[in-house]
Amino acid sequence: MKSFLQSTARINADVLARVVCHSMHLHWTLSPAAGVHRKIIERQGGEVARATSIVRYQPHAHFERQVHAHGEEILVLEGVLEDEFGSYGPGTYLKNPPGSAHAPSSASGCLLFVKLGHLADGDTQQVVVDTAHSRWSDGMVAGLSVMPLSSFECTHAALVRWAAGTHFAPHRHHGGEEIYVIDGVFEDEHGRYPQGTWLRSPHLSSHQPFSTLGCTIFVKTGHLPARAQHLSGEVCN
Repeated sequence: MKSFLQSTARINADVLARVVCHSMHLHWTLSPAAGVHRKIIERQGGEVARATSIVRYQPHAHFERQVHAHGEEILVLEGVLEDEFGSYGPGTYLKNPPGSAHAPSSASGCLLFVKLGHLADGDTQQVVVDTAHSRWSDGMVAGLSVMPLSSFECTHAALVRWAAGTHFAPHRHHGGEEIYVIDGVFEDEHGRYPQGTWLRSPHLSSHQPFSTLGCTIFVKTGHLPARAQHLSGEVCN
């Protein structure tokens, strides 16, 4: 198992590039905290970075208090995450704003989808949504259900649930789109994306999504810039 990052890493850092990353195929890497391992999906920087990762806490693992200069988003996939402010079970979405700090841990172990450093400096609202007990709303087409998670200016995050056989109209993403497939199989004209797949579609990209079998996805839109901020030659498969 690889050690945690000692220097600047550039993994899928070109925001103008379309990326499909099958996280199930990635190797676990060590973090600075004992018992906490990561699958790195995208990253620009060392231990202080803009990053997207799958993070696994073994039982009783913990991090020392961390300050997130540019914020943090967490979706609890399995188990229970804890910090000094509360406990967060499966399906919980957390948005910790820029400048916030906490000491995360897990008594029983957990699996997380984590985004670091992607929030705008003015996005100061902390958000906690227990999606396992929150209400779904009807989407724009039959078979689509939506659960909004957070919004700031033109950036929006939500869970979207697709019934089997649901099709959506072709559309373009102003500000880009990012998807993580929580369960089922998401599809578009470019391919099929099973559970654990992460997709990034850049500013003004377009597609026509559907799901033959049904799926649930985490979607974030409007947060990708129109110009490259960093470049990367490394792509995961």
